[in-house]
Amino acid sequence: MSSASQEPSADRLKRIDRELLDLVARRQQIVAEMMEQPEQEVSLEDAILDAEALVNGGEAAISEASQKAILRHIVSACYQAAQPKRVAFLGPVDSYSHLAGLAYFGDAVELSPVSSIGAVFDSVERGDCQYGIVPIENSTDGRIVDTLGKLANGEVNITGELLLAIHHNLLSHSARDKITQVHSKPQALSQCRGWLASHLPGVELVETASTAAAAEAASTTPGIAAVASLAAGRRYGLDVVQASIEDNRNNVTRFAVLGADRPGPSGDDKTTLLFEVEHRPGALADVMGIFRDCELNLTWIESFPQPGRPNEYFFIVEFPGHQADPGVSKMLATLGQQTQRVAVLGSYPVGRRV
Repeated sequence: MSSASQEPSADRLKRIDRELLDLVARRQQIVAEMMEQPEQEVSLEDAILDAEALVNGGEAAISEASQKAILRHIVSACYQAAQPKRVAFLGPVDSYSHLAGLAYFGDAVELSPVSSIGAVFDSVERGDCQYGIVPIENSTDGRIVDTLGKLANGEVNITGELLLAIHHNLLSHSARDKITQVHSKPQALSQCRGWLASHLPGVELVETASTAAAAEAASTTPGIAAVASLAAGRRYGLDVVQASIEDNRNNVTRFAVLGADRPGPSGDDKTTLLFEVEHRPGALADVMGIFRDCELNLTWIESFPQPGRPNEYFFIVEFPGHQADPGVSKMLATLGQQTQRVAVLGSYPVGRRV
């Protein structure tokens, strides 16, 4: 019998745990060295993706999701130890913005909840937080007006994005036939209105500041149900009355990551651009021709009214490519000559869906 097999199981586990901690410490040292050499530095998002790619889906005692979660935490912890960061998000904890922050930055980064989308921007602008994460678009309800309004001020850049699949769940301490009110934020109720009308007709819908606040209310009052994330349900000890009640099974919210960084080209980028045109016939058509002539395909177009200027708008568009690409640079030069204002809100890697 080998000496290893004679060692008590508890001692063997402690020895392995010490070895794991030693390996993590060595990994953190390498990350710290990379951050001191800009040419070798890899963004946290890319580092997480590279680590998760090592999970090949083969047979393992630990699930693929758990393996990725372990690696994501280790990568996040190493980066946080080497260069501490704070990230502002629209709170409270267990809101979908919080879940997006965890997916993008990992759970070792300090995530700081604030009360509004505007407060996320303010935290980044003041330097209280190095990054922020805000919803910018939902596949069911469309654009997030508060985010676009703040982006128009041009004080911070979009440095990345994340596409989060949104699954709304009916959570309560009460059985479905005992539910008298359903609480959630307006967007969540809107995204579940078909299911609620079919399965809970006549039940009062109550708007709240967040899905997590709705879960808290459901945890204290019989007869109240919340439409919220499973994470919020776990935090407040709620039962899942019905999972995934969103009307659109492909319900996705796109989140913008805010910061002062200006990421260089990655090879798979997109650019978000704001421009204003003269208030005259044909002005917008002329600008659209510039994108066409430069062979740039617009993937998102939004108009937004100018405050205090009736019938005048600014436009936010997105297209594949980085502002440093020759074709995009050419377009920007031409656009600057034929518009009243042009602002690149960000050029950044195309986001992943989680």
